Amino acid sequence: MRRREFISLVGSAVAAAPLAARAQQSTIPVVGFLNSGQAEAYTDRVASFHRGLKETGFTENQNVSIEYRWANGRLADLPALAADLVRLDVRVIAATGNIPSALAAKRATSTIPIVFISGPDPVKAGLVASLNKPGGNATGVNTTNNELGAKRLQILRDLVPGVTRVAALLVDSANPATEDELVELQKIASAVGLEVLVVRASTRAELEPAFAAIIRQKASALIVPANPFLSDERDQIIALAARNRVPTIYIDRSFVTAGGLLSYGPSLPDGYRQVGVYTGLILKGANPAEIPVVQPTKFELIVNLKTAKLLGLAVPPQLFALADDVIE
Repeated sequence: MRRREFISLVGSAVAAAPLAARAQQSTIPVVGFLNSGQAEAYTDRVASFHRGLKETGFTENQNVSIEYRWANGRLADLPALAADLVRLDVRVIAATGNIPSALAAKRATSTIPIVFISGPDPVKAGLVASLNKPGGNATGVNTTNNELGAKRLQILRDLVPGVTRVAALLVDSANPATEDELVELQKIASAVGLEVLVVRASTRAELEPAFAAIIRQKASALIVPANPFLSDERDQIIALAARNRVPTIYIDRSFVTAGGLLSYGPSLPDGYRQVGVYTGLILKGANPAEIPVVQPTKFELIVNLKTAKLLGLAVPPQLFALADDVIE
């Protein structure tokens, strides 16, 4: 081969390589990941989402690309973030910031499949027609059932002697499902002779006054539900509960491993893994309208014995027997 022909051939190959790479990249599906909270608070759950994708054959930056959008606690930003993912023409939106992010995605598109994870009932929230047959462009994971509120109240009654008033820390939002959950909790509490004191906080600055209200109104214990803002402020909430000596039950074991007293609820990492599995199945052609919404069948009780001792609480034998994990 002549030198000039060789140089020309090499030059053509070099020029073609970026085009080939771009062509290959363009065939990789893009998934949108929409969350109400802060990325730093969701590291373990994002890892679980990746595990679910991998179970269906997808690995980020190999055969799937993920566009992350975090609202950092600003729920008003969710519609714009969802609209941005729609403009990118992502193949699936994984709406992982509970009902607010799922509703934002649902309002942004009626055609792009959505996989959500929610605590409140997704049927009542208008995300799906039914759990067995979602019927639209959304499906996902519903982490709560009607027994959770009653079980948490029972755990607090077993742990805290003489409790008559329990506080519930809620985040002000335009989400009607939050109010429905509160009404259900108050109904359950009333049936067993307990009163529910509602304290609200939407910003970090409002958390300390919320705990002051708990002490002032003599609530003996606190329930912290699932919420992206509350997850973002996990360390602050745990510190305030310890400082004010308020026995607190959480929905997520990550609070307990970080120093919280105890938690009862489904495995949220496993819920995120299931979101990853559903996302992968849809990338392979499954129709979200025909994929049933998953509900957990196992709930775990996690107890931090060190924190209980600091609060002067003796964990009764029946809670030890029920505990899936005891942190000492």
